[in-house]
Amino acid sequence: MTSKVTCISPIDGSVYAERPVLSADEAREAVARAKTAQLAWQERSLEDRISLVLAGVAKIGEMNDEIVPELAHQMGRPVRYGGEFGGFTERASYMAEIAAEALAPISVADDAAFKRMIKRVPHGVVLVVAPWNYPYMTAINTVAPALIAGNSVVLKHASQTLLVGERMAKAFHEAGVPEDIFQNVFLDHATTSALIAEKSFGFVNFTGSVGGGQAMEKAAAGTFTGVGLELGGKDPGYVMEDADLEAAVDTLIDGAMFNAGQCCCGIERIYVVESLYDAFVEKAVKIVEGYKLGNPLDPETTLGPMAHTRFAAEVRAQTQEAIADGAKALIDPAKFPEDDGGAYLMPQILVDVDHSMRVMRDESFGPVVGIMKVKDDAEAIRLMNDSNFGLTASLWTRDVARAEAIGDQIETGTIFLNRADYLDPALCWTGCKDTGRGGGLSIIGYHNLTRPKSYHLKKAQ
Repeated sequence: MTSKVTCISPIDGSVYAERPVLSADEAREAVARAKTAQLAWQERSLEDRISLVLAGVAKIGEMNDEIVPELAHQMGRPVRYGGEFGGFTERASYMAEIAAEALAPISVADDAAFKRMIKRVPHGVVLVVAPWNYPYMTAINTVAPALIAGNSVVLKHASQTLLVGERMAKAFHEAGVPEDIFQNVFLDHATTSALIAEKSFGFVNFTGSVGGGQAMEKAAAGTFTGVGLELGGKDPGYVMEDADLEAAVDTLIDGAMFNAGQCCCGIERIYVVESLYDAFVEKAVKIVEGYKLGNPLDPETTLGPMAHTRFAAEVRAQTQEAIADGAKALIDPAKFPEDDGGAYLMPQILVDVDHSMRVMRDESFGPVVGIMKVKDDAEAIRLMNDSNFGLTASLWTRDVARAEAIGDQIETGTIFLNRADYLDPALCWTGCKDTGRGGGLSIIGYHNLTRPKSYHLKKAQ
């Protein structure tokens, strides 16, 4: 019997979509087609590949009115936020803009005796395993530059957003990208691991859980396949005494709660200097009390359900454990009667928290944030580094030099000053510790999606 991948809608728990997974033999055939087609694709001009990729991106834009409610059904984001096309096109367009420079050969010498240079050549077939929380933007981070660099792409999307890969493949094929060059596939974990272990891919990019990343590395062990990993996060914010308090509260609380807290670089813990602590907490509570939890198809809803009941259960467990250990919850459940004990989860702010509590250590990935009072920069740095994760950190001060000096001491992939929860495609998107390794976007993203090839050409005299 053919197994299926199923999307259970968080709106009402119904089956929203199902697709049969490929058998192992069918999956191998898909990879074989991708390998064969890639040879001709890399011979196309860079300008041609860029044009086709940008045309595919534009086709997604044409589908946006259909995509927005689909996303609400699949993972619960309210329709009022309009989908992901802004970030989707920004990232693809930037990677197209820098492609010629990023992929240009490095000329070492071209004189009477020798021509020496380093070219960047595609890996071949790139497997992209994309997550559900920002399913279009996270996928395009790798899909666009991989295709532009001359690779073929096999996309495996999360079951929670299984229609996204179909949409992307349809758009790119309609734009003229050959079907075998960009394939959307439905695979189970065993087949995915087997393909990686068989050296089916030149590069694997995975965005998801720490456990998923470990499975990818284990599958690739001994194959020498490059693996890029963006895994968990527990991103901190630190508010200093000279911060713009209003901006800090607005941005950090939005960073903690937007998308029901299901953001890779969402704010999960906040440290505030003593002099601003009470005012910060008071303002934060007012903001959160103004949210409307409900059906994401309702344009009045500002906070939709979490993508799955098990995700909400983990956040509830962390919150309840913290309260049992002495934390104080500041948001009254009576203000959010739509919290149904399932996927619909009210937002919560916790104070009197410390790092003995899981809510301040483990990834929550939901609408809860703990706020701690700190004495000075040294204490804030120690607490920010007291984590297994390192994706981003958000600093709030008017002193850029101070922020940079603090940033130099924080174990993280990105330092933000006076902003949070944003991905700049000109900067490398990367992390450290259990957040993973590698880097997407920017020129470095192209370096990871290609390999260097040296040419040492002695000219005949």
